[in-house]
Amino acid sequence: MDYITKFAEGFMGLFQAGADTFISWMTGIVPVVLMLLVAMNALIALIGEEKMNKVGEFSAKNPLTRYMLLPFLSAFMLGNPMSMSMGRFLPEYYKPSFIAAQMQFCHTSNGVFPHINPGELFVYLGIATGIETLGLSQMDLAVRYLLVGLVMNALGGWVTDFTTAFVCKQQGIQLSKTVQIDK
Repeated sequence: MDYITKFAEGFMGLFQAGADTFISWMTGIVPVVLMLLVAMNALIALIGEEKMNKVGEFSAKNPLTRYMLLPFLSAFMLGNPMSMSMGRFLPEYYKPSFIAAQMQFCHTSNGVFPHINPGELFVYLGIATGIETLGLSQMDLAVRYLLVGLVMNALGGWVTDFTTAFVCKQQGIQLSKTVQIDK
């Protein structure tokens, strides 16, 4: 009977841990993301959606601005996961590649800008602790991680462009390479 009781307690404990995590999200990340969403939409309303679409058009002109500059600025200003929303200003064709670059950038910038992705800071700190144990600089690691990340994330976004072209051809669809303004 003790085994059954311990199993039932452990089973319910699993769901209690899930519920505790859910409540921590409701008092932690969810309000932050909601406020960032409100702030971003307010800023877009002040600047004007047409001007923001022009930023998207400008960014779409070459892979460096699409997959290096725009992901950096949106991650730095909005953090993860809100930075993904900047992809809405890009043409449909480039959205998969932007998201690929953006999601990767949110990880590789943690050492220098921990506010971008605080939920995964433990990964960087685990590596940084080993570097510090060796007597090396954590900031040196953070800057190298950021710089390599910028280049590799932009390359990953660009490679995703080729994948998108392949899938479009395979599926017989055509995605727009210009920003469509919905009114």
